[in-house]
Amino acid sequence: MKNADHELDAVIFGGGAAGLWLLDELRRRGFSSLLLEASALGAGQTIFSQGILHGGLKYTLSGLLSGSAQAVRDAMESWQACLHGESEPDLRGVRVLSPCCHLWRTDSLSSRLSLAGARFGLRTPVEKVSPPDRPAILSQCPGDIFRVGEPVLDVGSLLDALCKRNSARILLVGDPAGVSFAISKTSVEILVRHPVDASPLKIATKSIILTAGEGNEALLRAVGFASGAMQRRPLHQVMVRGNLPDLFGHCVDGAMTRVTVTSARDSRGRTVWHLGGEIAEKGVERSVDELIANARSELPSVVPGLDLIGAEWATYRVNRAEGKTADGRRPDGPVFRREGAVIAAWPTKLVLVPRLATLIADELGKPAGCAEREFPANWPKPSIAQYPWERQIEWRR
Repeated sequence: MKNADHELDAVIFGGGAAGLWLLDELRRRGFSSLLLEASALGAGQTIFSQGILHGGLKYTLSGLLSGSAQAVRDAMESWQACLHGESEPDLRGVRVLSPCCHLWRTDSLSSRLSLAGARFGLRTPVEKVSPPDRPAILSQCPGDIFRVGEPVLDVGSLLDALCKRNSARILLVGDPAGVSFAISKTSVEILVRHPVDASPLKIATKSIILTAGEGNEALLRAVGFASGAMQRRPLHQVMVRGNLPDLFGHCVDGAMTRVTVTSARDSRGRTVWHLGGEIAEKGVERSVDELIANARSELPSVVPGLDLIGAEWATYRVNRAEGKTADGRRPDGPVFRREGAVIAAWPTKLVLVPRLATLIADELGKPAGCAEREFPANWPKPSIAQYPWERQIEWRR
């Protein structure tokens, strides 16, 4: 680009956990880098996630160590080192909502067998909880209760911690129509319009990396990337708020997690349970009323003795974006695809975000040594996205 305002090694599109971690990884390796976000940081999948750093549990319910389990079970060491400030990025500012998840079953035969299978092949610590140490909310559950070394993070604080490390290199672009590309085999020219006054910013870069989750689809079309790189995994998630205790864990039944529960506090101090697992996967086929009715009957089955009097319910739909596989199944690990100067990437799971960053940084090789310059002081910065339970949605009793 003639008279470019900035010449960079890499420009990242998408400010979720994957994009922010990659920005940090590249800058630590000496790449002059920039991240562009169209709305709010984490507004796609990250802020809607339950924040669990899966250690392979849900991939071992059959008793077999799948490719997915192998991909995620080694990632925990990297996360733990960062969360304790022993490795970069230093994530000691991230709130750990729970250091572990509990694992329990129902009284069905399939649930008993799957609990035994789930303990096979996990590298994260799995320990039996003695009856006196059981969480009170699980006191009436049949069989043994286990504690699994799967930390649960407050994803908003994760986004904030990663953003603060590189805030000067993160810009809000607003309407994607305000971004245009001119791409060759070895470089990309990007014209970005200021979200308020439409003033132009001209950027020349060696590579662009698309980490915008579902937003990658529109970006792939804009850059002329070959189609068929991405697939979606839809979910219809349930939230319930009220006078509830904290609970973090999985109820297993057969080769599935029947319900996964994580807890949070909303802005008014109320406890919110965020429900995932099979209830969210099968929920895509249900209306809001049907899904809430299903959750109201399901929760007392998986958490015996649970008091839901006065509880309020809400749902939301979200698509998990993944790298496309031949059979449509979930990829075993993070996925990136490269065409010339363009890389499209999906981490598959939150726990695999560091691995994806390492793979892409290795793929880029050595930085060209472009000097970083300051961006216009009046250019707006993206905020952290709202949690789903803080959005203007309808809650039902």
